[in-house]
Amino acid sequence: MEYETPLFFHVMSYASDADRDVVDMVSGNPDWEPPEALRDGLREYADFDADRFQYAPSEGLAHLREEIADRRGVDPGQVVVTNGGGEANYLAMARALERQPGGEVILTDPVYPYYPGKTTMLGGEQTFVPAEADGQLDPERVREAASDDLAAIVVNSPNNPTGAVYPRETVEELAAIAEAHDAILVSDEVYDHYDLSGSFVSALSVDSDHRVVTNSFSKTFAATGLRVGYAVFPHDLVEDAKSRHMLVNVATTRPGQHAAYRALRETDPAYHEANRELLRERVDAFTSALDDAGAEYTVPDGAFYVLARFDGFPGTLGNVERLVDEAGVAGMPGEAFGTAYDDWLRFALVTPRVEEAADRLAAYFD
Repeated sequence: MEYETPLFFHVMSYASDADRDVVDMVSGNPDWEPPEALRDGLREYADFDADRFQYAPSEGLAHLREEIADRRGVDPGQVVVTNGGGEANYLAMARALERQPGGEVILTDPVYPYYPGKTTMLGGEQTFVPAEADGQLDPERVREAASDDLAAIVVNSPNNPTGAVYPRETVEELAAIAEAHDAILVSDEVYDHYDLSGSFVSALSVDSDHRVVTNSFSKTFAATGLRVGYAVFPHDLVEDAKSRHMLVNVATTRPGQHAAYRALRETDPAYHEANRELLRERVDAFTSALDDAGAEYTVPDGAFYVLARFDGFPGTLGNVERLVDEAGVAGMPGEAFGTAYDDWLRFALVTPRVEEAADRLAAYFD
């Protein structure tokens, strides 16, 4: 079986091998510090007894699951701690396609490229619903696209790559569509702490047995290498998800779970607000320079990406490589995210050189 291979690693390798200095704006690896409590948790773990370096309970450490459950208003038995948000999404989509083998999976266009790959890997059929010009998703379009074979609707809010944050009405309507078709709404909320609009609504706020929420500490605590995420399942879906998790991974990193627990318990909300403010400043700096370049661009309501379009310069892989070689800026081609924004380029604002990168782009397109 052939799966779609996302282009992230190709572009990162191309930029790394370039013969010039390149500002890397490819992948969503935060450049700011993780909270001190997370570092403290890892240091603390190094001195624990040997038995604490063995397998963790497959579904996750009890105290971490309880902490997550308390914060999300669910039963700890609904929480599965995973190897990052990637596995959480995999388990949720697998659970949906177990219920409806070979079924339809509705995805947005543009889309985070790992969702289509997982759909193919799990034997599902992809249906893409174009986002609106502002990145929002019209539930009526989703309703019209849904077939009798619908297995899942997979969404991401705050959204990568558009930066859209879906309002409560959209979240409620998507859950209702899933219920009407006996399907599963998979809501990937990995950027929930990077809501710049103050309007983020979790799908957990919708009372439904047809939604799974996935999340991760990778972005929340600026620790993508920690590989600790989680999924919150309805009671009737969670046991099979736990079994698949055990068969695929056995368990998730025990030191990482402990560090995530410490960070959850001890990190002041000011940490997250400071990161959001940093992103707001970077959005302003980057888009101001894009104005000088005569570019069209999106202003994100959440997450940390800007989509930009330069006249006569479509968002192809070849043009991304040209920007690396000739401008010293590495972004992602819009075509990597679908067809709706294939004329655009996506830039991750996770470098202190954001303004420098924008100045290089302005000079290149002058």
